[in-house]
Amino acid sequence: MIKFCKKCIMPNSRPRIVFNEEGICNACLHGQKKKNINWEERKSEFLLLVSQIKNNSKSNNLSYDCVVPWSGGKDSTSIAIKLKFEYGLNPLLVTFSPLILNECGEHNRNELLKLGFDSIFINPNKEVSKKLSKRFFIERGNPKVAWDAGVNTGPIQVALKYNITTVFYAEHGESEYGGLVLDEESEKKRNLREVIEHQIGDYPENWVSDKIDIKDLAPYIYPKQKDLEKKNVTAYYFAYFFRWSMLKNYEYVKNKLINFKTDQDGRTEGTFTDFDSLDDKIDSLYYYMQYIKYGFGRATRDACRMIQNNQMNRDEAIKLARKYDNEFPKKNFKEVLNFLDLEKNDFFEIVNKHRNQEIWEIRRDTNDYVLKYPPN
Repeated sequence: MIKFCKKCIMPNSRPRIVFNEEGICNACLHGQKKKNINWEERKSEFLLLVSQIKNNSKSNNLSYDCVVPWSGGKDSTSIAIKLKFEYGLNPLLVTFSPLILNECGEHNRNELLKLGFDSIFINPNKEVSKKLSKRFFIERGNPKVAWDAGVNTGPIQVALKYNITTVFYAEHGESEYGGLVLDEESEKKRNLREVIEHQIGDYPENWVSDKIDIKDLAPYIYPKQKDLEKKNVTAYYFAYFFRWSMLKNYEYVKNKLINFKTDQDGRTEGTFTDFDSLDDKIDSLYYYMQYIKYGFGRATRDACRMIQNNQMNRDEAIKLARKYDNEFPKKNFKEVLNFLDLEKNDFFEIVNKHRNQEIWEIRRDTNDYVLKYPPN
């Protein structure tokens, strides 16, 4: 039986989400917790960390103070701007290439670089990337599994190579959006176990096949823990130190000295927002498959995040989710089919294979799939 959080509209079909006895999800409980955090103390803790980072860079004659995993989107861009211009650090920005590049993402990355940042763009073997995307779309209904590995691995590999000891990721998703928090430091620091279990779901070394050699997987294989410890590499979550909000991050970037582009159609397919997850043409399919597998889509995701930050009410969220969650990603459909090397009929066969029969049923009059439990 699908149940929805009494405060937001996230269903209990979301992986690893937990509801309390009152029917409130752990993401909303985390949102309530943020109201009681002493953010001035957290900022003081961050300032101490910044001082330590600067001293380490100076004593070791390092060119860069930290690494920022950077897509060019509003979250990582807001972090980069704050680190450089508000706290005096010199971050090295590291981008793991989107699967299917688009003009919006490229524009936003170029706009920030104009302000004086160094960056590294990791562009893995496209044939390998396409093969892995097709494989995992078929097997898991998720074309971005390997990309998830790369975006987690690339910045850490770069940090090791350049002897940079600090990496700043955005937010701890398991805490912020409802999931499994592994230990007391999970909100603050990222560790190998969480990357494998929650971000990737597998060790990339297991992806060797008759078409893909272990050498092909180098961009996706996370460094060994002993190597990270040897060079004292620590990955922090920026959201531990400062209250996190995707809407506030967008407003911050929009008001800075860059021409930040949003979706040219006024909103992104599957949702009501126009400022989030803009850099990859395959993202709309990724969120649509989330809807197919778990019964909630991109609009639900965005609305819940706003509810948890007191930026939207529940009734409005229900209306938006019912209106946009089921929108099919047609804008880049032909290009996505070509990337995945799939015919249209095969594509829809794969999609339907991943439908959760507990949450979908076929209407007899139209022969269309409908959710058994729409947001309520």
